[in-house]
Amino acid sequence: MEPDRKILELRDIRRDFVVGVETIHALQGVSFSIEPGEFVTIMGSSGSGKTTLLNILGCLDRPTSGAYLLDGIETSDLSRNELARIRNRKIGFVFQTYNLLPRTTAVENVELPLLYNREINTKQRRERAIHALGLVGLQDRLDHTPAQLSGGQQQRVAIARAMINQPVMILADEATGNLDSRTSYSIMELFQQLNQEEKKTIVFVTHEQDIAAFSGRTILLRDGQLLKDSINKDIRQARAALSALPVPE
Repeated sequence: MEPDRKILELRDIRRDFVVGVETIHALQGVSFSIEPGEFVTIMGSSGSGKTTLLNILGCLDRPTSGAYLLDGIETSDLSRNELARIRNRKIGFVFQTYNLLPRTTAVENVELPLLYNREINTKQRRERAIHALGLVGLQDRLDHTPAQLSGGQQQRVAIARAMINQPVMILADEATGNLDSRTSYSIMELFQQLNQEEKKTIVFVTHEQDIAAFSGRTILLRDGQLLKDSINKDIRQARAALSALPVPE
């Protein structure tokens, strides 16, 4: 792996929205980069520009000015189809609401991103999906539909789906937002495991300080500006946090 390779790089990113006669400066010159194997959380309260930044990182929106490079590719000049291709190949999305198809089994949900990849046949697609579900501890839930799974299990299916294309980055948006503390810590244990053992690069957007403590680095936004970019020298271990919780009755 090239020593100077960056998974993503933002250079003076600005994003303006015109609302009536007013211009909203959602992002005001944000710059940072993320290297392979990092686990980074992006924090910020409502109105900080966090969601706008997430949309740009996920190639769902373009900056008004500045440059965004994803895996060395400058994205600002790409067509809509090219952006869609990059999203599908280079980014694995995990959402707060899981976004699983309700009448579809776990293994079929995980296969979805590969349906449009002509380089992979049906057998390979199924093998990859089974492997991904094994990585998230759901090898015995392949044929369960979302309704037959708990919230935590549904999120694990979503994480497996995010990894199926072997993306350069997993981009998680409030991925523990709908979960109780025990299930949240279990999901964070999985993210730490994927980061440490599978060397996955993870960008995790959250507003919860205790969740950010599980990552190696925290970027804090306020009023559209990067307020703080700090290395977490005392990374909290989710497995230990999970075992310290009181046992449910």
